[in-house]
Amino acid sequence: MNLPRLLRRLLSLYILITTYILSLKLPSFPFFFLIDVIATVYFKLCNLSSTTVDLDHSTTMHFWISAHRRFNKPNLLLIHGYGGNSKWQFLRQVRRLSQHFNLYVPDLIFFGDSYTIKKDRTVEFQADCVSEGMRRLGVDKCSVYAISYGGYVGFRMAESCGEMVEKVVIMSSGIGATEEQMKEQVKKIGRNAVDLLLPENPEDLRLLMDLAIYTFDPFKWLPNCMLNDFIRMTCNDHRREKQELVEELMDPKNDSKPIPVLTQETLLIWGDKDNVFPLSLAYQLQRHLGPKSRLEIVKDAGHAANIDSPHSLTDLIIPFVFGSTAHSMDPLHTN
Repeated sequence: MNLPRLLRRLLSLYILITTYILSLKLPSFPFFFLIDVIATVYFKLCNLSSTTVDLDHSTTMHFWISAHRRFNKPNLLLIHGYGGNSKWQFLRQVRRLSQHFNLYVPDLIFFGDSYTIKKDRTVEFQADCVSEGMRRLGVDKCSVYAISYGGYVGFRMAESCGEMVEKVVIMSSGIGATEEQMKEQVKKIGRNAVDLLLPENPEDLRLLMDLAIYTFDPFKWLPNCMLNDFIRMTCNDHRREKQELVEELMDPKNDSKPIPVLTQETLLIWGDKDNVFPLSLAYQLQRHLGPKSRLEIVKDAGHAANIDSPHSLTDLIIPFVFGSTAHSMDPLHTN
């Protein structure tokens, strides 16, 4: 069964039905809720199952994991970025990756179904939660592929859990950026980070998508009612806590924290059109990490290269984790 083709047909049918229902001028229609349901079905078709892990009496973390763990496959941990949940950000990569790896895909705390009553908002806390969740799932070795905000989390996890993390892939993350560099970037964008990452209206959401996505922006053609539905579903849940996550990340005190040089082999992936974290930050981080790291630049991709060019990313990730450029690619892979 060709899953991408099936998914496209389901989405086409859904859009036709949605367009008809919208023409009836009903008060509201849960467009993105149903898209989320389709994404859930797709993850299950990719042999992933949903599970929840209680880390302690105050913290719960949700994971998508390979339903049947194969001992001849390496373990790969996928850490999503800010906004949405793990399903939305890895939707266009999960099929191929699931064919090569035992996948572990958590929702970070305050995203999806993960939650805590603790007051800690640091990336170190997020990293500790992910690593403890992996241990409780019986994983003692894995490689990490982390996106944007998730890159900060994956980086700290690689530092603190060196015995667990074997290789690291970081895509478009501002690790090592100074306070001055972050302020300069915010000035260029013209919005503060909280307003940008937690949009309250369709105009702000379109600005965020325009900054993040270079080639394929699915939000341009959607009416405001659907975008408001997306904001309600992805931004309003735990809005205050998500705001605190951003404020903690942007806190000037983080400048005083030393950036470690990871002991793991590290692959950095950046879109050449990234308007959130410019390429200069990628070169800066690569120089800091030294000879055990390398930088790959994806042509015609923005900050969300996982959406702009998912197949190119996957083509880089698979051989890097396996340690061989000769590792076989999926014969069904098409750009």
